[in-house]
Amino acid sequence: MAPRLLALAADEPFQRLKRAVIARTGHHYYADKDEVLWDRVQRRLLANRDRDVSAYLKRLSGDDGEAEWAALETEITIGETFFFRYAEQFTALRETILPDILERRAQDKRIRIWSAGCATGAEPYSIAILLSQMLGEAISDWRISILGGDINAAFLETARKGQFGRWALRAVSDADRSQWFTETARNTWTLKSPYRGLVRFERQNLLDLLGPAPPLELTEFDLILCRNVLIYFHHDVVEQLVGALGSRLAADGWLLLGHAEPNPAFGKLLDVTQLPGTVAYRPADPERPAQPGPSFEVFAAPEPEPSSQHLAEAPSPRWRPAPIPTPVPSPAPPVADLVESVRRLADAGDYLAAEAACRQALALAPEDPALHLHDGLVLQALGRSAPAEAAFKRALYLDRSFALAHYHLGLLLLERGRSKAAARSLKTAAQIAGTVPPDTRLAHGAGLDAGQLRKSVRLLLQSLVGV
Repeated sequence: MAPRLLALAADEPFQRLKRAVIARTGHHYYADKDEVLWDRVQRRLLANRDRDVSAYLKRLSGDDGEAEWAALETEITIGETFFFRYAEQFTALRETILPDILERRAQDKRIRIWSAGCATGAEPYSIAILLSQMLGEAISDWRISILGGDINAAFLETARKGQFGRWALRAVSDADRSQWFTETARNTWTLKSPYRGLVRFERQNLLDLLGPAPPLELTEFDLILCRNVLIYFHHDVVEQLVGALGSRLAADGWLLLGHAEPNPAFGKLLDVTQLPGTVAYRPADPERPAQPGPSFEVFAAPEPEPSSQHLAEAPSPRWRPAPIPTPVPSPAPPVADLVESVRRLADAGDYLAAEAACRQALALAPEDPALHLHDGLVLQALGRSAPAEAAFKRALYLDRSFALAHYHLGLLLLERGRSKAAARSLKTAAQIAGTVPPDTRLAHGAGLDAGQLRKSVRLLLQSLVGV
């Protein structure tokens, strides 16, 4: 065990704080993540000028303890995501789930949707855009309520503004970005008001569903999305929460969980509906044809990043935190897992943690071009343009046919005002993408296909003068 881990494991005040965090938030993720938790706790110690964890524990139990607990919970949660995350689920929404809801609600023209653990709002806003596309001008005839709930008040304030950076919009084409957003600052886009107007946000706690007085207004939803939230709770709580979410659905409603979250036990509570690339849950209906449960070779749980769905005023959980496991040596993970770990941290907006993960991953696999690509993306998000450019070039040194590396290098050069060099990189990316069918998904492109990349390059090149 590393010296720092040994020190944290032996630090009784820190372990007491960790137990309090887990008991209060249900965030079982931190049970074996001492270093990650310490990095976040340190920020609060510095902000308060507390000399050590013992002093900080006194602060948490003092007169201003509730305010500090809220600040700590904000620090230990990560909520940034991106638009149209998990293309398979949005395909299921577009082709199956939302058409079913629209057909069933054709008479009363009323839809209720809940995005539980919405973070900074990309998920409910993505649903608003999708519904707007599907209904067109007829949307004015419908009463659409999309509710985004989260524990983190700062995330919700950001969500209400509807402002997003390039990272959150990386799966959105330039044409769609221009249609749905207005550029309001450098590398900042604001969602247009017709879409923002479909969504409202409020502070929520999923554990309230298990309390003695669950919220009465959270009921009769046509669709509930609770993605990448349950994986952070203790398994004894997860089944209760899924049952509670199912009870909040309309009779023919739909529940979507994250890709890592299906569990055979859920099939005892709700009907399982298999869809291409994903699985959905519905209230039990004896007349609905039974389907087999999800395949857990497909839905393998990744290492979770911290979730944002916890609240200070949570009811007492109906479980006890499991003992802190003793770390054991493990074999080096496959490169694909290393890339996924970096990508997941970056998706959540924790760029410093993503950068640290990159350094560790590159030490294990220094010749993997995908890791250098993600290294460049993270460095770019941190505002470190020169190192980001070097990382993209290392990816291309290792793989000259890496279309996404050429593309992102071109975008970076364009931002740095080097138009001619940017044009060369972008053209090369388009040429490589032209060697495969337009609908081919590009590796590490977050759903971007070859045709979309070529279209994006064409629009970018048209904007350049004298190139």
